[in-house]
Amino acid sequence: MTRAVKVAPVTAAFWVAKICATTLGETAGDLFSMTLALGYAASSLLLLALLTAALGAQLAARRFHPARFWLVVLLTSTAGTTLSDFVDRSLGLGYAAGVALLSIALATSLLLWWAAEGTVDVTHVRTRRQEVFYWSAILCSNTLGTALGDYLADDSGLGFAGGALLIGGLLALLAVVWRCTRLDRVTLFWSAFVLTRPFGATFGDVLTKPVAHGGLALGTTGASAVLLALLVLAVGVTAHRQRLA
Repeated sequence: MTRAVKVAPVTAAFWVAKICATTLGETAGDLFSMTLALGYAASSLLLLALLTAALGAQLAARRFHPARFWLVVLLTSTAGTTLSDFVDRSLGLGYAAGVALLSIALATSLLLWWAAEGTVDVTHVRTRRQEVFYWSAILCSNTLGTALGDYLADDSGLGFAGGALLIGGLLALLAVVWRCTRLDRVTLFWSAFVLTRPFGATFGDVLTKPVAHGGLALGTTGASAVLLALLVLAVGVTAHRQRLA
C-alpha cells in the first residue's frame, strides 16, 4: 500500500541532525560498551532490541514524526558503533577487514533495494517495503562508518583529528559538487550519507578522548550530553518547519 513519505526531507537541517545523531551514536555506543562496561556483545544486543522497538513504531506510523524518525537514526548509529566494535575487536577481524565486510553489506542492501524498486532515491520512499530497504541501508551505512572512522583514526596514522579533518574535507567537496554541478543527486546523497558516519566516529573520538591522545577530554558522558542537546535542537527545528508547512 502506498502511503505518505515518512522519512525526513533532505535539507540543511537534515544534515545537521544526521551529523549530531551519528556523532552521538559513537559516544553513546562507547558509553554503553566501555564506560558502563557492558561489553560490545551485550551492548549490541541491548541496542538492537531498542532499535527493533523504535523501528516497529516508525514502520507502523502513518506519517512523518521527526522525533520518532531521528530516534531510529540515532539507534542505528549507536547499535552500529557497538556492532562494528564487536566485529573488529571482539572477533579480531581488524578495522580493514571490518570495513571491507561492511562495505559489501551496504552495497548488497542498496543493490537489493535497486533490484526490487528500480531506484534508491530516498524521496521515493513511500511503501512499507521501500522503508524496510531504507532502514536496512542506514544500519549498514552507520555500522560501516564506525569501522571506517576507527580505521582512519587508529590504523591509517591520521589520528582522531586528522581523520575528522579528512572526512570533513570530503563532505565539503561533495557539498560544492552538489551546488555547482549536475552530477546524479542520488549518488551524491548516499556518498554524503555514508561519509557523515565516519566523520561522526572520528569527531566523537575527538570529543571524548584524553588531551594527551589528541582529544578534548569531555568523556563519553559529557560529549553525549552536549550532542544530545544539539540533536534535540535540530529535530525541534525540523518539527517546527513541518508545522508551518
